[in-house]
Amino acid sequence: MGDAKSPLVAVKLMKVAVVQFPGSNCDDDARHVIEGVLGAKTVMIWHLEDDLQGADALILPGGFSYGDYLRSGAMAAQSPIMAAVKAFAKRGGPVLGICNGFQILTETGLLPGQLARNPVLHFLCQPVYLRVERSDTIFSSAYDRSQVLNIPIAHNEGSYYADQDTLNKLEAQGQVVFRYCSATGVVDAESNPNGSLNNIAGIINEAGNVLGMMPHPERAAEALLGSEDGLPLFRSLLNWAKSGSGVLV
Repeated sequence: MGDAKSPLVAVKLMKVAVVQFPGSNCDDDARHVIEGVLGAKTVMIWHLEDDLQGADALILPGGFSYGDYLRSGAMAAQSPIMAAVKAFAKRGGPVLGICNGFQILTETGLLPGQLARNPVLHFLCQPVYLRVERSDTIFSSAYDRSQVLNIPIAHNEGSYYADQDTLNKLEAQGQVVFRYCSATGVVDAESNPNGSLNNIAGIINEAGNVLGMMPHPERAAEALLGSEDGLPLFRSLLNWAKSGSGVLV
């Protein structure tokens, strides 16, 4: 069973559902981190299903759902499983959308704003630096505020935008959880890889239980991958489930 420091002891009773869409390509990566690295139970749920199988948390993984036709995430947002996802989120259940999952969350209205084409008009696949803006959420409690993370991006439509009123509200209510920055934590245009407004890399909903982010923490969860900076995000989620403390806002 391991010693007191083993993550297997802390999270063994949690069940995380990873939703799979046609074109998902980071679903197994997410499963590996949750189950293989942290020892929690995972279930893979196909987009045509309508049952979340008693999951305690949901992950909408990265990839190219429906080939990104029409608009990234737009078709996946109409999948049968999304009715259950929206109901789960409304009840306060934690939902994490990574990359394409973030796009799906904006398309369903679970998060505000949209993700547009990168200004360079080509796919970006590279490591970036993120600054942790909040360390008191379900998804970021294992980080320190202002901590700088090294986590990769891999997207073509990752430029976050919203109208000015929405941006003002996000900033005023502390809904920006991650922001693109330099290696020393400076937030400026040079550290913004995709033109996202306000250097936004990840936001949370008003209730604090739905997070969308473009960078891929599941690709930075083991030393073998060159960075373990993404692992505390998943550990935060599992620690929240263990504590049973409810949704943090």
